[in-house]
Amino acid sequence: MTISVAERAELAAAVSQLLHDECTEQDVRRVMGSDDRFDRELWRKLAAQGVTGLLVDGAYGGVGLGALELEAVAEQTGAALLPAPFLSSAVLASALIGAAGTEDDKRRLLPGLVDGSAVGTVAVTGSRGTWAQEGVAVRATSDQGSAGTDYTLTGHAHYVIHGQVADVILVVARVDGDFGIFQIAPDAVGFERAATTVFDPTVPLSTYTFDATPARSLGSAGWDAVQHALDLGVIALAGEQVGGTRRIFDITVDYLKTRIQFGRPIGSFQALKHMAADLLVQVESATSAAQHAAAEYASGSEKAPGAIALAGFACAEAYHTTAMSAIQMHGGIAFTWEHPAHLFLRRARTGLQLLGGSGLHRERYLSSKGA
Repeated sequence: MTISVAERAELAAAVSQLLHDECTEQDVRRVMGSDDRFDRELWRKLAAQGVTGLLVDGAYGGVGLGALELEAVAEQTGAALLPAPFLSSAVLASALIGAAGTEDDKRRLLPGLVDGSAVGTVAVTGSRGTWAQEGVAVRATSDQGSAGTDYTLTGHAHYVIHGQVADVILVVARVDGDFGIFQIAPDAVGFERAATTVFDPTVPLSTYTFDATPARSLGSAGWDAVQHALDLGVIALAGEQVGGTRRIFDITVDYLKTRIQFGRPIGSFQALKHMAADLLVQVESATSAAQHAAAEYASGSEKAPGAIALAGFACAEAYHTTAMSAIQMHGGIAFTWEHPAHLFLRRARTGLQLLGGSGLHRERYLSSKGA
């Protein structure tokens, strides 16, 4: 479904308002210390707005929108530091089921993800965290089992986003010289999940272990379907990084305007003016990169892979640079954990490695240019 620019702005504004009311800094800090690491009631409210079913066709309860709307909404979730399985469930799992699943798979799995009653995730990469074909470390073996399972899985998957709370668990595995997509039950025999120690508690990660774990194959698609989901994941992550970059920049500029030193706002000092100007370039450049990637993907352009790769490293690095500079420009107060700048810095550092990291995206960008 295609919507107008004005409708897209209205959607983003509605999400922004909900998060302004329900996802304050205090809420983020509260959720960080909870068992699930996300607010299920807020997740249901986002579902009512269509956020959890953004990419899902209307036949399965979703709203059937695309990359442009995904990026616009992600800017709002990133600005609020939303601690919820938006990336894992509403993007990666939903997109992968949509691309690889049979009609039965879609009707069985997507409605729960859309209404927020289920949480999905995708286990893709091994310990190296490349999020690429060579990094897949789980193997599937054909083995007709019970309750519809037709394979067993063996191996390890790392950096599974919101892996501890997921009940729709999809696994990318090597099978017969190719790649397949499989679903396992949360209580499957031979399956263990362990929470990973993370730098940013708002993005919980897990390590999955499979030991002859019964699995159900999901359709017959291979890596192309996985890449489809990862591309949308990078667009969403870039949008979140843009939102976070702009938000911490705005917080910093407000501080420069109100912090008085030597009888005048510190923002009037030339050195800080120059730093702020440099950061504004980072903000605007990252915004352009993320929105361009979404537009190229939405149009089906052959330039989309390069644009997505560019957004993958440009937005991550702009976010990290801006968050680091924000702490410096705030002075001593920002070196305390109680200051929100640290929350943004932690999210920014996590994004530098998530879904492949800046190094992988640079290689992909150069490859797209024939370098």
